[in-house]
Amino acid sequence: MTFANSYLGKLRSLVGNRCLLVPGARVIIANEDGSILLQHRSDFSVWGLPGGNAEEGEDLTEVAIRETFEETGLRIKNPRPFGFGSNPQFETVRFPNGHVCQFFVMMFYATDYDGHIVTDGSETLDLQWFPTNKLPAMLANMRRSVEAYAAFSKTGTFQMI
Repeated sequence: MTFANSYLGKLRSLVGNRCLLVPGARVIIANEDGSILLQHRSDFSVWGLPGGNAEEGEDLTEVAIRETFEETGLRIKNPRPFGFGSNPQFETVRFPNGHVCQFFVMMFYATDYDGHIVTDGSETLDLQWFPTNKLPAMLANMRRSVEAYAAFSKTGTFQMI
């Protein structure tokens, strides 16, 4: 789906660059050795997590599954929520094109997936596995999600960040 045809794209055509409140999902995909899959994003040219915004009629689990497949080529199975991100200090993002969004994201993790990693060359420039203690430069809200996942993994406590 192109941005112009998405729910957010249609809304943008009506409101311009005003701050939009946007529900979405963010996904940590962990492999057997505990490394996580990161996406080199084309918009900011830094690393982030797979995920994205809800379309009309989708629940957030569906968003996590769809966006992960679109951005990575992997089909995650049984994504499990571990936290929720809504702190406007970190979740309000100004994109290079001037659009501003405040995100409200359910954060999921998945260890069960199939498929082959594929970059789309549009949103995703590269995909690589990283140990959580050797992360590259990342968007601040995405790094906080990785930190929340680490805290959840240690405590089992749902993370509100």
